[in-house]
Amino acid sequence: MRPGNLEGLIATDQESAPKTDKDLPFARQVLADVMDPEVPAVSVVDLGIVRDIGWQDGHIRVLITPTYSGCPATEAIEEAIRDALIAAGFVQAEVIQRLDPAWTTDWITDEGREKLRAYGISPPSGSASKRSLTSEPPVVLCPICNSDHTERVSEFGSTACKALYRCCDCLEPFDYFKCI
Repeated sequence: MRPGNLEGLIATDQESAPKTDKDLPFARQVLADVMDPEVPAVSVVDLGIVRDIGWQDGHIRVLITPTYSGCPATEAIEEAIRDALIAAGFVQAEVIQRLDPAWTTDWITDEGREKLRAYGISPPSGSASKRSLTSEPPVVLCPICNSDHTERVSEFGSTACKALYRCCDCLEPFDYFKCI
């Protein structure tokens, strides 16, 4: 649907339309199509970056937590979220960044983990909180052949939030989304 065709279908934060909580699932659906610029197979909703969607002072407000405070894609993500909401009829969309509590890979949805695997990135294994307490090395499955016979090649992969691994069975290199 184009923004011009939305009138009458949803209430938006346009001055002439009422603002209702019924619009919030639609806003979440819009954001489910906003892909992460570094991993375009998963959305900002899949990654758990979107923490809350609501109305504040008559405008749609989205609360996000970047995957880490120094993430270079944060500004691009904020802009993509704002642009998508505006295109869907939510004028004057506001995106607020909150760093506390810090984002964790535990927030990645099950669907997001499957999308990462299908894209060729091994999703985080286990729970971030449990691993941080025990310092256990992760069991990293190859996203290509599903083997657990893998080895870390480098602590950093294509981005700082990923490590570079290699499968010892199929010999393919792949990124592993670090469990944080």
